[in-house]
Amino acid sequence: MKNIKNQFSKITKKGYLIYGLVILAYIVMQILVNTNSLSSLMTGLLVPLCIYVILAISLNLTVGILGELSLGHAGFMCVGAFTGAFFSVVMVDVITIPILRFLIAIILGALAGGLFGLILGIPVLRLKGDYLAIVTLAFGEIIKNLVNVFYIGVDHKGLHFSMKDAVALKMDDGGKMIINGAQGISGTPKDSTFTIGVIIILIFLVIILNLIHSRAGRAIMAIRDNRIAAESVGINITKYKLMAFTISASMAGVAGVLYAHNLSTLTALPKNFGYTMSIMILVFVVLGGIGNIGGSILAAIVLTLLPELLRGLNDYRMLMYAIVLIVMMLFNSSPKAIAFREKYSIKRWIGKKTKREEA
Repeated sequence: MKNIKNQFSKITKKGYLIYGLVILAYIVMQILVNTNSLSSLMTGLLVPLCIYVILAISLNLTVGILGELSLGHAGFMCVGAFTGAFFSVVMVDVITIPILRFLIAIILGALAGGLFGLILGIPVLRLKGDYLAIVTLAFGEIIKNLVNVFYIGVDHKGLHFSMKDAVALKMDDGGKMIINGAQGISGTPKDSTFTIGVIIILIFLVIILNLIHSRAGRAIMAIRDNRIAAESVGINITKYKLMAFTISASMAGVAGVLYAHNLSTLTALPKNFGYTMSIMILVFVVLGGIGNIGGSILAAIVLTLLPELLRGLNDYRMLMYAIVLIVMMLFNSSPKAIAFREKYSIKRWIGKKTKREEA
């Protein structure tokens, strides 16, 4: 019983440490912004930093905690982005309170991402490994290309929809184009702020860390470690896999809403919703440590800021990602590296200190 209490205490302290570091980083950045110590370029990166952190911790739930390789996160982000932007553009003159309109857009983006995660997860989560990665990657590409053929407008008669061109909508002269095919959505209110992004990060951290250490989280990790053993003790495999996958997709949808409301024009391009985005998010997870939520946050921040700090090497960004990823994988799998980490790990030092205090 005492060991269980000590373990729970360590888990709680780790959670508080992550919350504290996020809040401290927010305070420091706000001080730098208020004192004009940051360049306009770095100030413009604050909201994207929040977006990438949300994407990293949400994908870590699928890859690290559930143990399934998914490459469709950019697709869920795209669904959330266009859902939230569509709502905001339609309701911009109806709901005049920006924070209320943005809050509703976030909720709708989360629901849309979660719904698509559930629909995709029911047939796809039966697959494993590379097959699951290929199908989820295809889903992301389908969503991106599908959005580019939508033409949606609104007038006093209601919504008009076409997959041909804008002329086929046949709107009145006072009609308003919302989604204009490959040109995307224009006029989305820029409601995303660094403060809102940090608040969402903290909320998601509370959800994920509590989920991991709950009964459902232990069941999810049991499925990851040994599916057959988990099923043999009565764990509902489909239920818990869908739970983790849907929550992860829902969080990606919220990141998409933040992304859409940080731009004046939202378009579905390969660079923002393509497979390169999904792979970049996966790099955040792998580099930060699979299953390590705090590491994912740090990796997302470092890999987002590094290209800007080393702008002269921007052409070699993907090469740098690949090299760092290979080095980290070799370091994590090398027996000598594993022995070194175990010998000099902070956890071992804390354990020795605790034993000395108990003695």
